[in-house]
Amino acid sequence: MPSAPSLSTDFEHMFELAPVSLWLEDYSTVQRLFQQWRSAGVVDVVQHLRRHPECIQAFGAGIRLLRVNRRTLELFAAPDQATLEASLGQVFRGDMYESAIAEIEQLWNGEPEFANQTVNYALDGRRLDVRIRGRILPGYEECWSRVLVSLEDVTEQVQSRRRLQRSEDYARGLFEHSPVSLWVEDFSVVKRLLDEVRAQGICDFRTFLKVHPEFVERCMREIRVADINQLTLSMFGASSKQVLLASLDRVFRGEMRESFAEQLIDLWDGKLVQQREVVNYNLAGEPLHIHMQFAVLEERRHDWGMVLVSLVDITARKKAEAYLEYLGKHDVLTGLRNRAYYVEELNRLTRKGPLPVAVIAIDLNGLKVVNDEQGHAAGDAMLRRTGEVLAKAVDAPTCAARIGGDEFCVLMPMTDERGAQAMVDRIASLQELNNQFYPGQALSLSMGVAVALSGDQIEAAVNQADQAMYAEKSRYYAALGRNRRHG
Repeated sequence: MPSAPSLSTDFEHMFELAPVSLWLEDYSTVQRLFQQWRSAGVVDVVQHLRRHPECIQAFGAGIRLLRVNRRTLELFAAPDQATLEASLGQVFRGDMYESAIAEIEQLWNGEPEFANQTVNYALDGRRLDVRIRGRILPGYEECWSRVLVSLEDVTEQVQSRRRLQRSEDYARGLFEHSPVSLWVEDFSVVKRLLDEVRAQGICDFRTFLKVHPEFVERCMREIRVADINQLTLSMFGASSKQVLLASLDRVFRGEMRESFAEQLIDLWDGKLVQQREVVNYNLAGEPLHIHMQFAVLEERRHDWGMVLVSLVDITARKKAEAYLEYLGKHDVLTGLRNRAYYVEELNRLTRKGPLPVAVIAIDLNGLKVVNDEQGHAAGDAMLRRTGEVLAKAVDAPTCAARIGGDEFCVLMPMTDERGAQAMVDRIASLQELNNQFYPGQALSLSMGVAVALSGDQIEAAVNQADQAMYAEKSRYYAALGRNRRHG
């Protein structure tokens, strides 16, 4: 009958067949090395090692390998212990030396065990991230001649963390340096408030908001901004995220309340992805026309806990559109409405009124003479002065337009002959003031008036006003002793 295995035999089997890499090592030389450092006056071993990195190498050289198990040979791709031992310079190199400082510090401080994470290299060149645990075996605390070290291969976990970190860094970089303003917001309280209103049996949410406008304000206050990117700071003129987040009441105001009410209505209707044009304000108080895109992230649709909002500054585009619209309806030289707008307004008044409509036809006297004798720059100055007079004379809904080279017209809805004559007198008075302000060439206007009582009379009224203006112009030139063709 075979004898029972001894404890030493059990240890041999456990050591050899352990699923982790085991190293039995002799640290007695390391102990003597520590004694030498202490005798030399070393107190702070970490500071000493950073000043003298060669001492880290001396620590490694002082460790004597006694035995490794089968798992160690597999991990390091070594055929046998002798080959591994002969190749330790290849195994322990590079970036392991910095991490060895933590191991040395623990032993220096008298701890019987140590733990560390470092980098080793297999004999086939593979980089191994390993977690080290070491323990001076009981009975050897005085001499350190038996230390059991285990190495756990954590390469896959470390690489996974690195991949995750790279992915997070990449995503963070995309967020921070996006060419559009990005906001990460929490709308969970807004959802809860909407759910509470729905639970009260409210069906017509738009009417509810009209009756309770304070609800919009409350929802605006409950939005939590989790993060904003760098372009957001420059767009709104903020020096830091903290400054901008503390000033949101200056950013979202005025027209934004109406826009946000529409946004709430869309959310009520289940539209969790939205886009619209809104107006915000930078910290200098200047309006920003914004194209906003809003999306509740798919994985947070149950609570609206994460919303991504992108803002594109379209202020320049809006200004360009407004300028193009202005050019389409205004005369650039005088600032008055142009002929296209005048024709459109005539057609509108013909169709819809309101009636009666007074028409004042106006012509700038002497423009040809000024152009011929003083140049077109002087003639343009006279046209601009006419624009100044007429712009000051009229208020909406009255329309003053330049309809030809030296021809102007004033359309006055809801105005009779008496009101039209009052406007003629006002224009004449402003003309006199203008001539006092601009000494030299006097501004002279010929005017004719007609009134249309119905829409189908407006065209005839325009012709009548023209005829009256031409008659006035003829009297002007007759008084000067000139023919109409000269000016």
